[in-house]
Amino acid sequence: MSSNIKIQKRDFLILQQITKYRFLLSRQIKILAGFAGQRSCDRRLKKLIDNGFIQRKYFIYGISGLYFATGKAKKIFNLDYITKDVRIDQIQHEIFVVDTAIFFMFCRNISDNQIITERQMKNKDGFSNNKHRPDLIIANTNVCIEVELNEKKFSTFENNVKNNYSQYDGQIWIVPEEKNKIFENLQEMQKYYSNIELLKLEEVISFVKELYQKK
Repeated sequence: MSSNIKIQKRDFLILQQITKYRFLLSRQIKILAGFAGQRSCDRRLKKLIDNGFIQRKYFIYGISGLYFATGKAKKIFNLDYITKDVRIDQIQHEIFVVDTAIFFMFCRNISDNQIITERQMKNKDGFSNNKHRPDLIIANTNVCIEVELNEKKFSTFENNVKNNYSQYDGQIWIVPEEKNKIFENLQEMQKYYSNIELLKLEEVISFVKELYQKK
């Protein structure tokens, strides 16, 4: 259903952020777009939906609707690209990647324009290029961030660490506390690759939850 809408500067910010991270949850948009409250955020999102600029899609029971930019938004807001869909098995990972970016922005004072996402890198590379890219890069310090939720084959895992070591001054791995094997592997690799920092995912989630409640 279409309704009259006066485009605001914040609308462009919302669309930019959605595009940057593939999709966003409304709670993440509230923080990234600087809304004072969730109600005012949701009201604006509804107007953007009603006017065809964003879509809210549901994929997994228990996970709120995911907000995607539309083809109309790409044209009107002159966006470089949009993401139309997402692999279901990647949804939780992508949500945690956004939370991690928020953590570094508000806990470690990294500006938004210094955070480069894998989606942005893939767009620049060309999507036929299958080169591994980290989930996030902090451009001004040349540090990459990897959110690792599941164990990979050790050779693949080690290869990613090695590539990160050669390309970046630092690599920060965000890992759930329960994934002991991943922690053990990374701790072992710290003996050979000095730029590895380990951070528990639970610390990230706790900070973002508290930030959301404050803002």
